[in-house]
Amino acid sequence: MTDTVNWDVATSLASEPKALDVEAPAKGGLIRLTSFLRQASDIELTQAEKSDAKTGDAAEDDRSASYSSVDNAQVSAAPSILFDGNPISGGSSFDLANNADNSVQSSWHQFFDDPFLTSLIDQALVGNQELRILAEEIQIACNETYARSGEYRPFVDFGAGVGLEKHGQHTIDGAVEEQLEVAPGRAFPDPLPDFLVGANVSWELDIWKKLRNAQSAAAMRYLGSQEGRNYIVTRMVAEIAENYYDLLALDNRLVTLDKTIEIQEQSLKTAESMKEAARGTELAVQRFQAEVRKNQSEKLIIAQEIVEVENRINFLCGRFPQHVDRMSVEYIDLNLRSIRAGVPSQLLQNRPDIREAERELQAAGLDIKVAKARFYPSLNLNAGLGYQAFAAGYLFRTPESLIYGIGGDLIAPLINKRAIQAAYRTANAKQLQAVYKYQQTVLTAYTEVINQLNKVDNYGKSIEIKKQQLAALEASVDSATKLFQNARAEYVEVLLAQREMMEAKMLIIDIKQQQLAATVNAYQALGGSGGGPASFN
Repeated sequence: MTDTVNWDVATSLASEPKALDVEAPAKGGLIRLTSFLRQASDIELTQAEKSDAKTGDAAEDDRSASYSSVDNAQVSAAPSILFDGNPISGGSSFDLANNADNSVQSSWHQFFDDPFLTSLIDQALVGNQELRILAEEIQIACNETYARSGEYRPFVDFGAGVGLEKHGQHTIDGAVEEQLEVAPGRAFPDPLPDFLVGANVSWELDIWKKLRNAQSAAAMRYLGSQEGRNYIVTRMVAEIAENYYDLLALDNRLVTLDKTIEIQEQSLKTAESMKEAARGTELAVQRFQAEVRKNQSEKLIIAQEIVEVENRINFLCGRFPQHVDRMSVEYIDLNLRSIRAGVPSQLLQNRPDIREAERELQAAGLDIKVAKARFYPSLNLNAGLGYQAFAAGYLFRTPESLIYGIGGDLIAPLINKRAIQAAYRTANAKQLQAVYKYQQTVLTAYTEVINQLNKVDNYGKSIEIKKQQLAALEASVDSATKLFQNARAEYVEVLLAQREMMEAKMLIIDIKQQQLAATVNAYQALGGSGGGPASFN
């Protein structure tokens, strides 16, 4: 079973089939794929133009006879020209020098390196209901492949039967039986019993490989279903990791609010003391009091968000709502392993969704061969062997009760082939759909990688600048508080400084959360945790 893409994509209605030129697109990875596919679209347009010039059944026969797929050997090299060997361009902080190095070579246990997170992922791989459903779909596809593998083998049926038959004397059969004798002086029984034991063999010789190609197409779809499950696994791992880091972000939001409330309560006490000493007003006390109550209320909102995120993780793990264990860490300084993107062509090997689209493309190419074989004659062989007698005592006498027969049928469509013509055109259209879906999947994968790599890099740089801003705001809060305590600053300046510091802390937590999510999604976009190519092992 080959792992290369079957690029048998173009079929022609013209009397002289037009072949795809795989040498023409000579520049740019995805541009090559686009140029290659544009040729298929040109062929499709040519087919439509030429088919409009013919009408009637004769034209239908001519069009069907002229369908022809491009030589597989000619286009089998297409995937190798999709991408060059240059590394994926990304942020400067990424290790792209070694184009053979790729983060997906590390398992998700190594990549995340967090025992709480890896434990959650392990539980999800076992308990997630969606993965269980997909496992049954894979089994269904496997059963379909197994069933197809029996269609090109001989069918043998065994059976036994008993019957009783009475012919009228004034019929031909009855008159003949009356004149015959089983043995000298012994007539046939009336009514006449019939005992039969035998086996029948039927076999459609797969001379055009119609049945074998159908089995191979089912096998490709079975492998594709495995790749589909692998892709869902990559998404599930990424989703659990994202939610886990969201939890850590929410925990740090609570810590930030607690520290802010503590600072504001100290300012509130200072305002109350200054009021009692006739150095302040009730307004300052109420403003500080309002700010404290606002942040205390915000804590409850965050607590609710924590419950919801925990339950999203529990749902993905296939378990009922419960507390999710997680590590306590300085969130802003939390870093995952650096992303190494490798080269674009590695996406074809590492992304399960691309491998799934490739399997579907291979299956669609085989479906065309199956549909094309229906235009040709089919040869069926039938044979039977058994024993038949009118009495059970005579049943197994050989050769007197032995019966056998053999025959063959050669059947070919002659008139009104519209059904098989339509099926053939449908197979061609579905193959073009598979080509476009493959193209779309590759473009999506490439775009996702570039977006996530740059997001990780840019958000990382933003965090470094935000840290400098936060240090300045913390210093301003300290200065404003001291000035306020010495009656050299208004309470409004203290409130604004404290509020800006808290907002900056919340914002840097949010940016860090986005950076970690981008790192997780970049690992997933590169094919991380997707496993190797599916096989029949």
